[in-house]
Amino acid sequence: MIALDTNVLVRFLVEDDEAQTERARAFVARAIEANDPCFISDVVLCEMVWVLERTYKFARREIGHALERLLAARHLAFASADTLYKALDAYAAGKGDFADYVIREHALAHGCGGLATFDRALLKEHGFLAV
Repeated sequence: MIALDTNVLVRFLVEDDEAQTERARAFVARAIEANDPCFISDVVLCEMVWVLERTYKFARREIGHALERLLAARHLAFASADTLYKALDAYAAGKGDFADYVIREHALAHGCGGLATFDRALLKEHGFLAV
């Protein structure tokens, strides 16, 4: 198994650089052909969402759809798919960044009573606590 970096994943999804997109597609195709899943870390997904929002101005709904497709792909592996699905649901319904929800879900999964934050908008949501 080989892990994908954020830049490879973004090229694969956005197709904004023809040469890099082709290389990313070919890499993933070889992995699928070899029945060798590609690993995507939680950090890479958080970075990807940030890039899609800030650089490419994708809407939350578009990003949510892309995340759903990635999480459902058989040729991709994740350390904590259940946690990511919960974070995705919260991201789709909430106002916080995807990373905020990933961090919260990891905290809750590890038995924490919540995630302490200064972000006032998140304090209205389950699992976030005021500092």
